[in-house]
Amino acid sequence: MSLPLSIGKWRSLQQCATPHGALAVMALDHRGNLRQILNPAAPQSVTSEELTAFKQQVVSALAPVSSAVLLDPEFGVAQCVASGALPGQVGLLVAVEATGYTGDPLARRSRILPGWSVAKAKRLGASAVKLLVYYHPDAPTAAEIEALVRQTAHDCAAADMALFLEPLSYSPDPAQKKLPPAERRRVVIETARRLTPLGPEVLKAEFPLDAAAQPDEGEWARACAELSEASVTPWVLLSASVDYDTYLRQVMVACRAGAAGVAVGRAVWQEAPGLAGGARLAFLQGLARERMARLTELCDALARPWTSSYAAPSAGSDWYGSSPGF
Repeated sequence: MSLPLSIGKWRSLQQCATPHGALAVMALDHRGNLRQILNPAAPQSVTSEELTAFKQQVVSALAPVSSAVLLDPEFGVAQCVASGALPGQVGLLVAVEATGYTGDPLARRSRILPGWSVAKAKRLGASAVKLLVYYHPDAPTAAEIEALVRQTAHDCAAADMALFLEPLSYSPDPAQKKLPPAERRRVVIETARRLTPLGPEVLKAEFPLDAAAQPDEGEWARACAELSEASVTPWVLLSASVDYDTYLRQVMVACRAGAAGVAVGRAVWQEAPGLAGGARLAFLQGLARERMARLTELCDALARPWTSSYAAPSAGSDWYGSSPGF
């Protein structure tokens, strides 16, 4: 059954997708963790200028073979737009959350970046916004996170732009550093079931299984099908720091099981931080670009188009007077 969508949100998703309706998003909204990636021995020595320069190099190389690029408001979006690294015809997603989390690691809290908002992202010219939250359905902060998702969805409705929601799972058990494989599957799928009815247009989902612990691709497909059934919105697959070859396999399985595409970061460009100068540029323009192009092609061939989930808005001659927000 197709969900109704406003004209502004329809245009948002249109701008973020390929002509075939697949979402092939290159993600580079990393902030604190990018400092760690660029200089593991001394992350705090990485300057804001170095973060921005790296983002501009990656975006310049990979944006032309992506349907959209996800950037942060601090070190990425304005700088990549102003420098021309981000082409005007490529969709633009902008993060609205502050990097990291606050509160107890076993009951994590997320928040909007102070001084930033959905309305400001709209004025900037963003196609859509992205909200990352740390979420476990059984955590004591679950209701608080759900309220943040609802409020952000409300703000996006007021701006008439699409919301991409990225929930990241974690273990609320002090005896478990990370979720056991069976628990991960339950949490990822239950998270989709609980959060997608709260107003986002697209779910950015973790792979529902630990690929190393469960190598059976048949089980991958069943888990991804469960995720497709649980989510009331289209979903795209995060790369979550896995290597490119593993991610490529996950993407093929996920798209055949109903995913609308990808939101991929380090799986494509993860070697670049270890390179410098001409070697880094050659890698980004060569192998990294080939990887991103391959993923975009796969999504076009295999993904479920976002348009199959939403009904095109009616647009009679009086649409501007009768549509919400106008």
